[in-house]
Amino acid sequence: MALQCIKLRRLSFFLTCLQRDKFRRHISSEVSLEKHLKSENETRISPKIIAQPTRGLVDEKIYIRVSNLIPNKKFTLRCLLQSEDKDLWHAYGHYISDDIGVVNVAEDVCLGGSYTGKEPNGLIWSLKPVPGSRPALRLRKQNVFIPFLLNISVHNGHINDDFKDACSLALTVMERWYIAPGVSRIEVRENGIHGTLFLPPGPGPVPGILDLWGGGGGLVEYRAALLASHGYASLALEYISTGKKSTSLNNVDLKYFEAALHFLKSHPKVSNEQIGVFGLSFGTSVALNIAANQNRISPKCLVCISGSHSVKIDGSLADVFADIEINTGKSKIDENNHVIWREFNLPRLADPSNKVKVGNIKCPLLLIAGDDDQNWIAVESAKDMENMMKAAGNEHLLTTIIYPKAGHLIEPPYSPHIRFSNYIILGEKQKVVMLWGGQTKEHSFAQEDSWEKILDFLYLHLYSSSSKL
Repeated sequence: MALQCIKLRRLSFFLTCLQRDKFRRHISSEVSLEKHLKSENETRISPKIIAQPTRGLVDEKIYIRVSNLIPNKKFTLRCLLQSEDKDLWHAYGHYISDDIGVVNVAEDVCLGGSYTGKEPNGLIWSLKPVPGSRPALRLRKQNVFIPFLLNISVHNGHINDDFKDACSLALTVMERWYIAPGVSRIEVRENGIHGTLFLPPGPGPVPGILDLWGGGGGLVEYRAALLASHGYASLALEYISTGKKSTSLNNVDLKYFEAALHFLKSHPKVSNEQIGVFGLSFGTSVALNIAANQNRISPKCLVCISGSHSVKIDGSLADVFADIEINTGKSKIDENNHVIWREFNLPRLADPSNKVKVGNIKCPLLLIAGDDDQNWIAVESAKDMENMMKAAGNEHLLTTIIYPKAGHLIEPPYSPHIRFSNYIILGEKQKVVMLWGGQTKEHSFAQEDSWEKILDFLYLHLYSSSSKL
C-alpha cells in the first residue's frame, strides 16, 4: 500500500511537471506570436520605396514599387523636382495597395491625379509647376553636369494637388542625367562658330551630329549631351543671339552652318563621312536649307521635328526674321491670351519663292510633327514636302511620322509636356505666352515613341552604313 502511494505521488508530480512545461511552451508561443504581430505592425508602418534606376539617363524607363503598406488602402505617390531656376514641379498619382500592401507603378492602374491609367513613367512626364508658381514656365536643363533630382514620396489617402500639410510615409531620390559618365564637354569658339561639342568616351572615330534648336535662340546643350551619351559626337550650335551672354549672331547665313559642319568633319574623333543634322522648329528649316543647298559638305541624314520648308534662307537670318515678323501682327490670340503663330504662317506654303527646294535633298530624312502644333505649320508642310519630293523623284528618302494630339515642343522622352510657356520674340524683344499645343498623355507618348525611332534612324544611317566603324 505504501509502495502504491509512492507511485501515485510520483505520477502526480510527473503530470504536474508536464502541465507546467506545456503551460510554459504555451506562454512562450503566445509571447512569440505577440512579438511577431508587433514586428509585423511595425513593418507595416514603415513603407519602403524601391525606385530604379537610382541614377540614370533621362530617357531611361523607371520602375517604382512601394511595399509594407496597409493592404487595400488609398495612397498617393508623388514626384517633386526643383528646377535650376528654383521653381518646384510635381506630379502625383492615386493608387490602392493590393492584398499584401504593395503598389507597383508599372503594373497598377492610377485612379487619378496628374495622370491616370497604367503609366510606369507617369510620375515624370506629367510634371507641372506646383500651385502658386510663376506663370507659363518651361522646364529646361541648363547645366548638364548637375542631374535633375526626383523626390519620390508616398502619402496616406488620395491627395489632390495641395501637399503643404501632407506628411510622407517614405521618401527616396532618383538622379536623372542628360550626360553619361565619360562624355566630355568642349566649348567651341573658333572660325566664328559658337557652340559646345560633346564627345562620347573612347578613341573614335564616331558619327557626328549638328544639333540645331529653334527661334528662341541661345545655346541649348542638353539634347546634344544626351546624343553623345548614345555614341555621337554632337555639336550644339548657337546661331541666334539672345543678347545675354553671346555676341550677336543674327546676321549669319548658310556659310556659318557649313563652317560648323566642316568643324565636325575635320575633328579627329569624328568619322568625316558620317555627319547628320538634327533640327527642331526653326532648326528644321535650317537643316532643310543645308541639305537642299547642294554645298560641298552634305549631311548623311536629317532629323527634323516640328518645322517647315516654308523658310528659305537666301541671305542672312536677320533678313529671314524680318520677313517673318512682318506678319506676327496677324497672330491669333486665344481666350487665355496665348499667342498662336500657325495661322499667319499658312499663306507661306502658297508661295513657291518661300519654300526650300526639298527635291534637291539627297540624304534620308526623318520628319516628325504633332497634329496639334499651334506654333508652326508642321503637318501641312510635311504633306507639301511629300508632294514636292514625289515630283522630284526622291520621296523614297522621306519618312514622315505625324502624332495625334501632340504639340510643337517634341523633346526627349519623359520631358514634361509644355502646352504653353513664356517666349520672347527676338526681333521685337517682346515677351508673350506662346501656345505650343498638344494633350499631355498623347504628347508624352509622341516624345517617347519618336525618340526610339530617332535613335534607330541615326544608328541605321550613321553607324550601320559606315564601313569605317
